[in-house]
Amino acid sequence: MAVKIGILGGTFDPIHFGHLRPALDVAEQLDLDQIRLIPSAVPPHRAPPQATAQQRLTMLQLAVKNNDRFVVDDRELHREGPSYTVDTLMSLRQQFPESQLYLLLGTDAFVEIQTWHQWPQLIELAHIVVMQRPDEILDMSDELTRWYQQHLAADTAHEQLAGAVWPVDVTQLAISATEIRGNISKGLSAKFLMPDAVMNLIEMLGLYSSRS
Repeated sequence: MAVKIGILGGTFDPIHFGHLRPALDVAEQLDLDQIRLIPSAVPPHRAPPQATAQQRLTMLQLAVKNNDRFVVDDRELHREGPSYTVDTLMSLRQQFPESQLYLLLGTDAFVEIQTWHQWPQLIELAHIVVMQRPDEILDMSDELTRWYQQHLAADTAHEQLAGAVWPVDVTQLAISATEIRGNISKGLSAKFLMPDAVMNLIEMLGLYSSRS
C-alpha cells in the first residue's frame, strides 16, 4: 500500500524533543502517514556516537512507543561501512516503490548537502524537506541556491514520488544532543529536554556520566 513516508536520520545520541517536535510538525503539515527514525551506525559527517547502537535504538523505541506515526527503522545498523543517506533511500525505495518519500533535513544539514555522498541522487529517490525557522534565510552557495529554486515544490509535487524541495516552518527547540551529554557529564538534569522514558534509561545505564 502506498503511504507518505518521512525519513529522519541521525545519531540520536540521545534522541530529544528537538528531533521529535519538528518531525511532528512536518508530518502534520505535509500529511505524512509515518516518520521513520533511522539511527546511523557510522555517521560520515560527525564523530562516532558515545552510546552503542543498541542503546540508541532502545532510546528511540522508548521515545516513540506511544505514537503510532513514528517508526524506528534500524536498517543502517545492519549495514557495514559509512551510513550514507543515498544507500538508505535506495533501500527504502526498493521496499516502498509506490510511496512518496520525504527526507527531513534541518537547515544546517541542507546547506552542506553538496558535501554528501552522491548528493544529486537524493532528490531522484525522495522529496527533500528543509525544516526551518519562520522567516529564516538560508545561507546557501550560488550553485545550491539555483538548485533549490529549480526544485521548489509546485502544486503537482504532491502527486510525485520524489523530486521536489519542500521548505517547512517548524518549531525550533534550542536543544542539542551535545549539550545534553555535556550537562549529564556535569551532573545536571536532562528533564524536559527529552521523553521521560529516555531520560530514565540514560540514568539507569549511567550513559554520558563522567562516572560511566
